[in-house]
Amino acid sequence: MKIAIGIEYHGAYFQGWQSQPNGRGVQDAIEHAIAIVGGEPVRLHAAGRTDAGVHALMQVAHFETTVQRPQSAWVRGTNANLPSWVRVLWAREVADDFHARFSAKARSYQYVLYNHAVAPASQYGRVGWYHRPLNIVPMQLAAELLLGEHDFSAFRASECQASSPIRTMYRAELIQQGKNIVFSFQANAFLQHQIRNVVGALIYVGQGKLTVAAFAELLQLKNRTLSPPTFMPDGLYFTGVTYDAHWQLPPCETKWD
Repeated sequence: MKIAIGIEYHGAYFQGWQSQPNGRGVQDAIEHAIAIVGGEPVRLHAAGRTDAGVHALMQVAHFETTVQRPQSAWVRGTNANLPSWVRVLWAREVADDFHARFSAKARSYQYVLYNHAVAPASQYGRVGWYHRPLNIVPMQLAAELLLGEHDFSAFRASECQASSPIRTMYRAELIQQGKNIVFSFQANAFLQHQIRNVVGALIYVGQGKLTVAAFAELLQLKNRTLSPPTFMPDGLYFTGVTYDAHWQLPPCETKWD
């Protein structure tokens, strides 16, 4: 049978989602825990890979197994064998043709930026930080330029292995919440470091180093070497995946709060 699971994790404790030779990937931890519950090795397939330091409020993955267990066992039993910084939130048996990655219609992320002269202590590792005041209005105008289908080469990591840089952005917005600026993005898929590179460029807009017109030109030039540096991973959260209703999954999207 095939089982889909929803997952939450604190990315600072891992070297990214993908399995690592030293076993420090999120995938490694969960596969090991599931294998204890099911008594056989499994391979997880996720909706999207997150980099080292990036968190997830709702990652979705699936695995195949030959053993019968109650859905509650895949949750409680797996969590009993996981460190406290990663949790399985739910488990559902799904049809054989479901795939956590290929059945997904969209992915959602949020970036939380603490904009204050002094770096946060209580939220260390959970939010990004920029020390100078930012003007959010031009940042919002620049973010709107990302909507629709574009070649996002200007915001693509040099080591990105995606076959095409073209993605469709459904949501690109930011709001002020006290000292935090919360960026929200949704697209059919994302390139490696795409959001962190976009956030870095929008911060340049907010401090006046880039105009909105210059940001638009960066997008059109499709040249990563002309864009601002990649911003820190600390404030980036994978917040959900969009699937067709016929898969009958629990809610697969949430938000930072």
